[in-house]
Amino acid sequence: MHVTVDVKGEDTYEFDLAELDGEAGADPTYADLLREIDLSPHEVSVLVDGRPVPEDQPVESDDITVLRLIKGG
Repeated sequence: MHVTVDVKGEDTYEFDLAELDGEAGADPTYADLLREIDLSPHEVSVLVDGRPVPEDQPVESDDITVLRLIKGG
């Protein structure tokens, strides 16, 4: 599955889930996607259809929005 991750106010990333490895061979999770774009689950919220999803849940949507909760300065 092809996935688009939109980090609001920053960049948009494209991934092919078949190329991502989840932990211990499991399906990739939202946390795996965050790791690929160098973000910590502690600093963002992952939204699917405008609703938050747990980062440890397997990716089931092809359009994901990421909101930074903390932005430095």
